[in-house]
Order: sequence, then C-alpha cells, then structure tokens
Amino acid sequence: MEQIFTTLFTEAIALGWVQWMAFLTGLVYIFLIAKENPKGWLWGIVSCSLWAYVTFFDFLLYADTLLQLFYVGMGIWGWYQWRCDRSENDQPTLQPATWLKPITHFYIILFGAILTLILGYFFDNYTPAAATYLDSFVTVFSVIATVLLVWRKIDNWIYWIVIDTVSIYLFASRGGYLFAILFVIYIAVSIIGFRKWRHLG
Repeated sequence: MEQIFTTLFTEAIALGWVQWMAFLTGLVYIFLIAKENPKGWLWGIVSCSLWAYVTFFDFLLYADTLLQLFYVGMGIWGWYQWRCDRSENDQPTLQPATWLKPITHFYIILFGAILTLILGYFFDNYTPAAATYLDSFVTVFSVIATVLLVWRKIDNWIYWIVIDTVSIYLFASRGGYLFAILFVIYIAVSIIGFRKWRHLG
C-alpha cells in the first residue's frame, strides 16, 4: 500500500499546471461544500472547467468531459439554490438537509444502471474513448449525486463515496495520478460531510 501511494505521489509531481490548478480548486470546492458554504460552488465551476480540458485532451475520457461541463452548469444552479437570506450576523440560513425514501434508491440505481449501459455502448462503439463503461458509470451516478447534493439530500454523500472509490481506479489506470489522489481526499471529506449532514436531517 505504501508503494502505491509513493508511486502516485511521484507521478503527480510531474504533471502540468492545469491539472494542479484543477486539483487545488477541487479541494477548496469539496471542503467548502462539506461545510455548507455556498461559495464552494464557485470554486467548483473553476475546477470543473479545467478538469474538462484535461479529461478530453489528456485522458480521452469523453464521458467525464461531458460530466465536467455539466458540473459547470450545476455549479451555477447550486450557487443559485444555496443563496439565501442573510441573518443579522451575515450567516446563511440554508434549507434543512433531508433523507431520501428507501424506494427512491431503487429507482435511482435502476435508472443509473440502464443509462450507464446506453452511454457506455455509445462511447465504446462510436468514439475512441477509453474505459467507456467505467467512465459512463462515474458520469451517470455523479450527475445523480450532484442533483442530490444541490437538493441537500443527506444520501448524496453515500453515492459520492462509491463514485470516488471507482474514480480512483479509473484515473490511476489512465495515468491521472493527481486526480486519483484527489478522489482519495474526496472520500475522506465525503465521510466527514455525511457525518455532519446526518445530524441535520
């Protein structure tokens, strides 16, 4: 395990400034979102814009490129949704976090699986994209988890833990070691975010 992290760190050091900026702004984004700070969405917009460039030109992960562009739009929506009246001490008063109904998870997973197969088939047969089905899985369920995040569903963090775990393998297999490290951090922050949000529900 130590050898794996040593290799990831060594490879990450050799990457270009665009990947580093996407990495650093992504860190700011996830920490602010976990702390329920609406400004996190603005950092997310910057990170995803840079990430879209990297995934398209460097990794040939076309589904993930579409995902990052989607994130830019979701960042604008998230910023709008999380804007709220300020209290006298200038603190935001956000809508309460809530849980999904158990049956909703069944429909989400079924819908996500079907869409993953469709998207994976398309990219596998009609584009030179790499890791088509795995990339499609991450893309589809990331879209779903982002919507749940904007709607302030506590369950979103559970989805992110699974997605980020798969993403570590996906990006490491494509040489995206810096992003693999980022997803390790994302998992830790997602666990913290889940523990914090579940006390709000």
